Amino acid sequence: MKTSEQKMADEKAALLSKTVEHVDITKIDARPIIDSMSKMSFTSRDLARATGIYNDMLADKDCTVFLTLAGSTSAGGCMKVYADLIRYNMVDAIVSTGASIVDMDFFEALGFRHYQGSPDIDDNYLRSQYIDRIYDTYIDEEELQACDHAIGKIADGLEPRAYSSREFIREMGRYLAEGAARKKDSLVQLAYEHDVPIFCPAFTDSSAGFGLVLHQVRNPGNHMTIDSIADFRELTDIKIKSGTSGLLMVGGGVPKNFVQDTVVCAEILGHEVDMHKYAVQITVADVRDGACSSSTLKEASSWGKVDTALEQMVYAEAGSVIPLLCSDAYHRGHWKDRPKRRHAKLFD
Repeated sequence: MKTSEQKMADEKAALLSKTVEHVDITKIDARPIIDSMSKMSFTSRDLARATGIYNDMLADKDCTVFLTLAGSTSAGGCMKVYADLIRYNMVDAIVSTGASIVDMDFFEALGFRHYQGSPDIDDNYLRSQYIDRIYDTYIDEEELQACDHAIGKIADGLEPRAYSSREFIREMGRYLAEGAARKKDSLVQLAYEHDVPIFCPAFTDSSAGFGLVLHQVRNPGNHMTIDSIADFRELTDIKIKSGTSGLLMVGGGVPKNFVQDTVVCAEILGHEVDMHKYAVQITVADVRDGACSSSTLKEASSWGKVDTALEQMVYAEAGSVIPLLCSDAYHRGHWKDRPKRRHAKLFD
């Protein structure tokens, strides 16, 4: 007869038996779908126009493309999409929530996985099994804590000083590239190898926070820390150097506002820069409450952040449309002629 511990282990194994599989934009050609949507109405036509704007960004050889990530699309199956945007030179800098970078991408790079689950399960039961839930996606909390400890280990090996999140995430990429990766071609590792900077303005609002707290407790008075002001300055430096810029924004929140604010920051610093010329945002947020993170791109123009000529809001769940948009852009191939910008080298 099995013990209660064995029964719990069997039940947990059953819950974590069906992995989330990440969509591969190189194996599907969404161009016919997008072309058809351009002749439809409502969100379909919005998505087709947004896809055209993203293709325009890639075709403009003077344009730096910023990708912003908020929400859980990486855990939900879009992780390879974002990694491939780096691999195929379709994005030049990334601004993200810490969760997308640490709890999702870095987590899987260490060999862990996300699992298909149910939004209707008893969450107290999940807690008893040490399983975390993101809607219908499960994460093994014990594995997530192993990720936290890896972050603490990286921090322990660094010189005690202030780092931008970009600097620290680069060290995460180096850690993976030097042998820690159990999964090839993660976003974090590819960004390190292709000199694509990743910024997480609220970096500690993720598993990174637990690992960095652990690092500070282990090293009282002699520890590294994250400098979010340096993040803002460095990201603004990229905007100043870039001139023409475009935004592909998944969700809203801090990443969206942070990258848009670089135009205003550059102005405060005495530089004349253009507003972001191209902008696409995919969101389900309601703008009627006046929340800044859900403001329309047209509204952002009043702040001097985004030009209104080539912008498109797409009101849709991003996991259902970003694979179509990115597959279309991949197969149209404008990325093949783009110069590699390697903006991370600005800070060497």
